[in-house]
Amino acid sequence: MLLTEDAPARTQRIDPAFRRDILEGLGHEPKSTPPIWFYDRRGSELFEQITDLPEYYPTRTETALLKAHGPDVARAAGAGRAVVEFGAGSSRKTPHLLRAIDPAAYVPIDISGDFLRDSSAELARAFPQLPVLPVVGDFNQPLDLPKEISSMPRLGFFPGSTIGNMEPGAAVDLLRAMRRLLGEDAMLLIGMDRIKDRDRLIAAYDDAQGVTAAFNLNLIERINRELDGDMPIDGFAHRAVWNDEKARIEMHLEAVRPLNFQVAGARFHMERGETIHTESSHKYGTRDQRVLLRAGGWDPADEWTDAEGLFGLVLAQAA
Repeated sequence: MLLTEDAPARTQRIDPAFRRDILEGLGHEPKSTPPIWFYDRRGSELFEQITDLPEYYPTRTETALLKAHGPDVARAAGAGRAVVEFGAGSSRKTPHLLRAIDPAAYVPIDISGDFLRDSSAELARAFPQLPVLPVVGDFNQPLDLPKEISSMPRLGFFPGSTIGNMEPGAAVDLLRAMRRLLGEDAMLLIGMDRIKDRDRLIAAYDDAQGVTAAFNLNLIERINRELDGDMPIDGFAHRAVWNDEKARIEMHLEAVRPLNFQVAGARFHMERGETIHTESSHKYGTRDQRVLLRAGGWDPADEWTDAEGLFGLVLAQAA
């Protein structure tokens, strides 16, 4: 193979953590990959489309709760806090919170740098007097917050029930890490999806328009592009299933025929019907979510939910 001039530069752009996680995940039995790698720029854009789908209730339900109860959060949190948002994405829900509590600063954290910079610039234009201090990084790993907020009390913001994407043990670890990062006087506002009718849950993760399927399959496109893979897109189908024993929706990429492919020089085989488990979304009852928060070092202080009990917004105080 002729090595072209641009080949070394392309190799240097490979995220070593992405390469490691994908190769390890494809080498497991059963195969699985961390959901954080969904969110390249295209994945982030597709997820924003998902949040507008009629089947996908979490975003509109949580947004309505923020609009209705933002003043309640403001009264409980007090003035002068820095809002630190974990997994900010497009920050679509954030303006409702910022308008309600009038914070001293806003620190969005996200792994998708381009997407984060765009959304941060948009928020800075909408709130010209508010310091907006984006941090590009994986909130599952150690992070440093901007020095500008070192003396400010903090309000962590973790919307979207992203905590549900983690196994309970890892979720507790993350909550403890947030507790350490945010400090002694911190508070945390967190969205948590509730257990509900199975068909409604599956529809939310397998929409009629196929946007969630495109979001799931985009992971293969990213692997092929960034890790020199040759995984056949038409060899996989999106699957969403409810695991009642673990109270979670699972997303899988299922092989529709026997497959042989390579990624970053490593070769893999999948039989027809074999899957790559790409995401879990755990759902919590009210008692479960309080147990989870307390195990993570947070004392639930208040909670709001919609009339149907689909989704909960919990405000907690550092224990």
